[in-house]
Amino acid sequence: MFYRPRRENAGFTLLEIMIVIVIIGMLAGVVTLNVRHYLHRAKQNTARQEIATICNALETFYSEFSKYPTNEEGLELLTQPNEKFPEPLLNGKPIDPWGRPYQYNQPGRNGPYEVICFGADGREGGSGIDADIVSWELKAK
Repeated sequence: MFYRPRRENAGFTLLEIMIVIVIIGMLAGVVTLNVRHYLHRAKQNTARQEIATICNALETFYSEFSKYPTNEEGLELLTQPNEKFPEPLLNGKPIDPWGRPYQYNQPGRNGPYEVICFGADGREGGSGIDADIVSWELKAK
């Protein structure tokens, strides 16, 4: 029979474990930086879709009442049932993907109304992820 002596320290050393953890951390950082761009794009696309849904609700409201909600009534009017719409046109107050309410102005700059999402920074203007998304630009495309 062949006899092999057992090693007393058969596990990994602390240095080997630390090197593996550092490599995993570096890979996770690279993946996070590469995926982040897609997450921001997804939020912008979600805002565009939600603005289109809000615009459809505004047009439906206009077709029944021959007027758009005033600035005082705002988009909240579309979340309430009434005599012509037993079910509300929108489910809940519209909140953008960054957690802020959409801005509604009546009249708008380029039409009877405008719905605005101020992007990630929540302020007017900006570029990239901070760029504003407005209803009248969506209608032009």
